[in-house]
Amino acid sequence: MRDNPDGEDREKRSETASSDLATNLTTGALARRLGVSPTTLRSWDRRYGIGPAVRADGRHRRWTPRDVAVLETMCRLTSAGVPPAEAARAAKESDSPQPAGAPEPSAPRARSRAAGMLPLGDVRQECRGLARAAVRLDAPAVEEQLATAVATHGLTVAWQEVMVPTLHAVGRKWASSGDRYVEVEHLLSWHMSTALRRCTRPQSRHGEATGPGPVVLAGVPGEQHTLALEALNAGLGERRLPTRMFGAAVPAEALMAAVDRLGPAVVVLWAQARSSADLPLARHVATAQWGVKGARRRPLVMLGGPGWLGRPSQTMLRPTTLKDALDTLACLYTAEPPE
Repeated sequence: MRDNPDGEDREKRSETASSDLATNLTTGALARRLGVSPTTLRSWDRRYGIGPAVRADGRHRRWTPRDVAVLETMCRLTSAGVPPAEAARAAKESDSPQPAGAPEPSAPRARSRAAGMLPLGDVRQECRGLARAAVRLDAPAVEEQLATAVATHGLTVAWQEVMVPTLHAVGRKWASSGDRYVEVEHLLSWHMSTALRRCTRPQSRHGEATGPGPVVLAGVPGEQHTLALEALNAGLGERRLPTRMFGAAVPAEALMAAVDRLGPAVVVLWAQARSSADLPLARHVATAQWGVKGARRRPLVMLGGPGWLGRPSQTMLRPTTLKDALDTLACLYTAEPPE
């Protein structure tokens, strides 16, 4: 019987191809692995040429480990805020051997106007990366980028120029898309809260007994939003100012009881919505008194949040930004007492 080496080679090649198809990923499996939709993968293939090396039967995509590595680079770069077209070029270049002495790719611009999935406008590039990671529900990437933003820019800038614009963009998308993107906002809010609490210093009792009293932070009754208060609490902790954080929707009676017991220097009342901004409550807090007769003290009241816009409050503090609030409160604590 004659040997048939050609037939054996063809059989081995067929077995190898079948094995490769069995181990390579389908589009759906890869999409789940990367946290993107299959439509996104097809769009990247069509627009930027980042496609699978193997197409079974000429139709079905099968993604090799090398394809996956390119797409992981693409996702990492877009999560860092690089526009998709630039990210695609860089991802494909990273898969190609670089000649000796070739220059490193230029760093991405600090800001980007490239179109994204969320209505961000002209913002820091970190906002685009954070938004893309949030839309993909990529919790590890969201957590990493928030931590990097705080470490790189500091708490105040990270809050005002990275967190707030991204959160507002998600809110606008939610408002214009019915019930879609609710899960994106919840995930983003949760990780922002976590990032803020991680950079909140432990409270110190030093000087509280003889000092002017802590800053009380509270959401007015019915107000569930507390992220801005958490940012203020963290910022005050950085400046080692005493605080008492009460969180969302504090009942009026409980708030007044806390004010009476603590004797705070300032009470910060947060109202996100106009419907929850209770000006009579704010005035009531401002009239609270404590101390011995002849030396009674009252708290200053600081109104925070867009709910207070248009409300008359001449005797109350109205900061416009986190930095403004922090600077104002720091000045109150460092001001020389009157002689």
